[in-house]
Amino acid sequence: MVKLTKRIGGLVLRLAAFGAALAALIVMVTSRERASFLALSLEARYTDMAAFKYFVIANAVVSVYSFLVLFLPEKSLLWKFIVVLDLVMTMLLTSSLSAALAVALIGKKGNANAGWLPICGQVPKFCDQVTGALIAGFVALVLYVLLLLYSLHSVVDPFLLQKS
Repeated sequence: MVKLTKRIGGLVLRLAAFGAALAALIVMVTSRERASFLALSLEARYTDMAAFKYFVIANAVVSVYSFLVLFLPEKSLLWKFIVVLDLVMTMLLTSSLSAALAVALIGKKGNANAGWLPICGQVPKFCDQVTGALIAGFVALVLYVLLLLYSLHSVVDPFLLQKS
């Protein structure tokens, strides 16, 4: 019974992490807004910034990985390797979220020293969508940290019990 509860807990965490990463991916990919003022036209898309592209790619990789691991059999010997992959995915989410957050902050506040003006006043819908994607990405990151701790506990605990 305890083993079944542990397995269900792991599946729920993995499913939630998959959902959060997929949500971040979808919201960021669909973020687009066109603004016009005077004779100038500005279109803001996630593809305009390398950090946003990296965020999309990282969330796509994590989403695919999370989906595939959902179907891994409980008795598979790959579960020890999954701990390492969970760590890699956590680090991937951390780095992509950090890069995207830095670019989003510059888009929101600008940088007076570099002469970069904030753009969120001109394209508020785009900035709101990016903010939503970053929030979903942060939720995915927190879930992956919990998942990593859960995976470590699941793999290391039986290993320690076998030694005694």
